[in-house]
Amino acid sequence: MRKNSIKNTRINGEVQKELSIIITREIKDPRISPMTSVVSVEVTPDLKYCKAFISVLGDEKAQQDTLEGLKSAVGFIRKALARSVNLRNTPEITFCLDQSIEYGVNMSKLIDDVTKDIPDREDE
Repeated sequence: MRKNSIKNTRINGEVQKELSIIITREIKDPRISPMTSVVSVEVTPDLKYCKAFISVLGDEKAQQDTLEGLKSAVGFIRKALARSVNLRNTPEITFCLDQSIEYGVNMSKLIDDVTKDIPDREDE
């Protein structure tokens, strides 16, 4: 199975959906922020490994606490994923912080700060 095949894309989407359900509804760890979302998932073509990119709304401490909580609950998450998704192999999950949403908000704020000093063309 190629990395960008339709089958691999469908598996990535299904694993992403189930991971987000498991993280929001089944994990009771207080370190995990309630504002945690699974941004994207990359499952290797042999279904052995999975890299899940998560985004946490909050400060740096909340992000690190959430990442530690997810890493400690990875066995439970993998078992719950095996029950909900019928795959030949249940992949080993690695959680990574995704900073793209925070970066986009920061860049948008910087652009707004720069453009507020420029007069509108309609005023001329």
